[in-house]
Amino acid sequence: MGKRLTDCITSQYIGAANRLGSKSARRRIVAYVESYDDIFFWRSILTRFENEERYFEVLLPSRLEHLERGKKAAIMSMIAAGGVGRNMIACVDADYDYVAQGATYSSKTILDNPYIFHSYAYAIENMQCYAPSLHNVCVAVTLNDAQKFDFEAFLADFSTAIFPLFVWNVWSYRNAAERRFTISDFIRSIEMGTLSPENASAAIAQLRRRVAHKVKVLQSQHPGAKESYLSVKNSLRELGILPSETYMYIQGHHLFDKVVVPLVKKVCNTLVRERERDISRQSVHATQQRNELSCYSSSVGSVEYSLRRNVGYVASEQYRRIVSDLERFFNDTSDTTTSPQHHNTSPTNHTTSPTNLTTSPSQHNTTFNEYSLTTNT
Repeated sequence: MGKRLTDCITSQYIGAANRLGSKSARRRIVAYVESYDDIFFWRSILTRFENEERYFEVLLPSRLEHLERGKKAAIMSMIAAGGVGRNMIACVDADYDYVAQGATYSSKTILDNPYIFHSYAYAIENMQCYAPSLHNVCVAVTLNDAQKFDFEAFLADFSTAIFPLFVWNVWSYRNAAERRFTISDFIRSIEMGTLSPENASAAIAQLRRRVAHKVKVLQSQHPGAKESYLSVKNSLRELGILPSETYMYIQGHHLFDKVVVPLVKKVCNTLVRERERDISRQSVHATQQRNELSCYSSSVGSVEYSLRRNVGYVASEQYRRIVSDLERFFNDTSDTTTSPQHHNTSPTNHTTSPTNLTTSPSQHNTTFNEYSLTTNT
């Protein structure tokens, strides 16, 4: 047992502290998260569950002499000590623990424990990159509502192209394959280089070719894996993971830094230049032009900051499922709550097909046969 008071802080400890207050005082519930960025994300969700009976305090774990960060620190140490409960919960990125469906110790712990809530998407970065919200991000950054790029169609194409490799990646983790196809291997296989709206269609076509080649390599390395591969693919579909939404379940930092931010920046640069040209053309004289351009320049935002504060994910299926888990948890007043997370239940009405705009980089009606990769365009 730890020597310091902070080593002994558990759900029971917080519950005892709550009872020391007046009967009319709200119950304090501590929600531990993994990183600073997670504080805003989970606070925006938990706020809706605050009422006259309870309130939340979203914190980073600090049981050691330094701030602990990461899922292992945020959860495993507390689970081992029996720390989480009705007064102390953990809110984490799903990573691959959701798609692994209990195949690893970490996955089993996160899926089975009723006091752990996860993002369903790989990480909050994936939620921030929710495709239908990206045009609004561009508008927030540039104050220009012109649609220059179809983010929904692009990310649907990107997702459908990488889905066969994603299945292989999950298959590897579920089956502890001897020749493991790791997350790092998967990310290297789907690298797209320098992205821009102009080369998006060509980049997707090249990605499809690389994926097809890698699929053949993996099939040759695991000739007896057809049945288990198809089982994993069907399982992912039952979990609500559609090929067109694979981007929500891959490594969040890669999606954010290598795919979405470069594209959003280039689109925003185009929108800013367009607005500046409009100001120059419409200005009556040079002084007005300078003043208007200066005013507009000071109003242009940061792409990274706007994405980090993007809450457009509230329209996503993943957000709906997080809220549903929390609603079940708080509607159950017993102290012996069974797991509120029905991870093997397919979500209903899970249709978020992208709008087909004229600026779509390519059509995304890609289909796959039962095992090998085939593309119909």
